[in-house]
Amino acid sequence: MYELYYWPGIQGRAEFVRLALEEAGLPYLDIAQEKNENAALRAIAHVLDGKNTTQPPFAVPVLKAGSRWIGQTANILFFLGARHGLAPRADTGSLWTLQLQLTIADLVAEIHDAHHPIAGSLYYEQQKAAARARSANLIEERLPKFLGYFDHVLARNGSGWLVGKRLSYADLSLFQVNAGLHYAFPKAMRALDATLPRVAELSERVQKRPRIAAYLNSPRRQDFNEEGIFRHYPELDKNP
Repeated sequence: MYELYYWPGIQGRAEFVRLALEEAGLPYLDIAQEKNENAALRAIAHVLDGKNTTQPPFAVPVLKAGSRWIGQTANILFFLGARHGLAPRADTGSLWTLQLQLTIADLVAEIHDAHHPIAGSLYYEQQKAAARARSANLIEERLPKFLGYFDHVLARNGSGWLVGKRLSYADLSLFQVNAGLHYAFPKAMRALDATLPRVAELSERVQKRPRIAAYLNSPRRQDFNEEGIFRHYPELDKNP
């Protein structure tokens, strides 16, 4: 059984890993779902102190796989994809899937920085003016650029998936980003949807997959909230 370490109460970057584990039907212990939050926080602190490995992680999410402690979302997904049919086995397809995931990671960082543009250690309320300016740029320039790129990749591939003819972990991650953006910026995304038909179609296909649908309707799927990556502040949302 895998063990997934992440902060309780938020989806965060661990959600990309959860979607892969759920789609592959893999049993895992989600530390964030522990009933005793203090116990979960102690377990995370123990992992991050690096005493149980010579390769200490910088931050969560961390996946424990046997004796391995694997950090960084894209790296975890690369590991799972190769072993559980969520990425092509050949190097070309495997590296292409990872490349797409790393591009998604870049987008996720920009989305986070829209509401925390000065410092992650400051509250949103301490950087509202900067957040308004950063969010405007995200909506007007960065989201069309990133999401337009993924729509183009889907058009070029022609199968309805980003890589080859089967779903990959990159498809699951693009679904998560699309869902999160519709929560954070519903007005902006309604306007962008018309220009991104393939991204919207992929998201619908992922959402209907039996294991994903079961997960999304279960208590294991935490709600979006204003503590995670995707936050809905109405004053930051506008038409592009």
